[in-house]
Amino acid sequence: MTASTRVDLALLGIRGTPPVHRTGGAGPSDDGHLIVDGLDAAIPRNPDSPFVFDGSRVLRDGDDTGFEIGVISRPRFYDLRTDDGITYEQIAKLHGRNVLATTVVQTCIRYDEDQRCRFCSIEESLRSGSTVAVKRPEQLAEVARAAVDLDGVTQMVMTTGTSAGKDRGARHLARCVRAVKRAVPDLPIQVQCEPPADLSTITDLRDAGADAIGIHVESLDDAVRRRWMPGKSSVPLSEYRAAWAEAVRVFGRNQVSTYLLVGLGEDPDEMIFGAKELVDMGVYPFIVPFRPHAGTLAVDVDKAGAPDPAIVEKISREVAAHLAFTGMAGTDQRAGCAACGACSILASVGG
Repeated sequence: MTASTRVDLALLGIRGTPPVHRTGGAGPSDDGHLIVDGLDAAIPRNPDSPFVFDGSRVLRDGDDTGFEIGVISRPRFYDLRTDDGITYEQIAKLHGRNVLATTVVQTCIRYDEDQRCRFCSIEESLRSGSTVAVKRPEQLAEVARAAVDLDGVTQMVMTTGTSAGKDRGARHLARCVRAVKRAVPDLPIQVQCEPPADLSTITDLRDAGADAIGIHVESLDDAVRRRWMPGKSSVPLSEYRAAWAEAVRVFGRNQVSTYLLVGLGEDPDEMIFGAKELVDMGVYPFIVPFRPHAGTLAVDVDKAGAPDPAIVEKISREVAAHLAFTGMAGTDQRAGCAACGACSILASVGG
C-alpha cells in the first residue's frame, strides 16, 4: 500500500462498522479500528466513502484494494460491569489492538459554544449515555486489570477535559494513574492535559507513575488557534513551550508528544518548521489530519471538510524524515497516541 493510498483511507474513511469503534469524544473520533498492512489504523466512518469494510476486507468501488486487513475482535472486558452497574466500556475503550483509552473527566470548562475547540465533541458521548462524567480511580484500576487479563492490553492513555483549577485536570489524572499502577504495576500509561499553571504538577504526574505525557497544542499558529480553539488559545504558546521543556526534563526525550492537526489553515511549511523545532526539543509532533465528524462545531456550523491529501502526505513525510534523522520514533514511546500511531500516517512513512 502506498502512502498516498493510506492518506486517502485516513481522509475518506470507510463505510461499515468494524467491531472496535467509537462515536463522539475528545479527540479524533467517529472511527473504526482495523489493522491495515500490519499497522493500527483508526479510520473515519463515512457513509459517503468509496472505501467499504465488508467484515473482512476493504473494497473500493467494489474491487479489492489489496490492503492486508486485520479485524480486531470486540474486547471481552466490554461485557463486564462494576458493582454499581456501569459497563466497563463506559469507563474505558479499546483503541487499536492493545491500547486502553479513557477520558477521566468527560466535561470541559471550554465547552460553551464561544469557547469550544471546533473539532472537539468531548461532551457529546456523555450526552448520548455512552460514558460517565467522572471515572473514579478505583473503577479505572478494575477495568485496566480486566483489559490486561482478558484482552492483552499493553498500554493505557488517560486524557481529561480541562478543569477550572490551576492544575487544569492533572490532579485527578495523577490519582487515576496511582490507582491503575497499584492494580497493574507494569502497564505503561500516557497522561494528556493542557499545560498546568504550576509546572511542578508535571513531576507529580511522573511520580504518580505516568510513563509519558501528551500536551496537545493542535496548532502553532496563533491566528489558527484563536479561530479554532477560542478558549484554549487563551493559554499562550509560551506556556506550552515551557511545559514541553519541563516535561522533557521530567519524562525524557521522546516521552513527550503533542498533536498537530493538518487542515485548520496553518501554512504547511510553517507547520513543518515548527514540528522540526519540537523534535529538536525532544517532543514528538503527532501529525494528524483534521477529521470532520458530526457533533462538532466544525461540521455542524462551519461545514468544514477534510484537508488536501497532498498536504497531509507532504507534512507527514517531511516530519517523519526529521524524526528518523534525529533517531526518534513513535514506537519508542512507552505509551500514548504516538506509540499507537493509528490516527496518523507517520508510521507508514517512517515516523
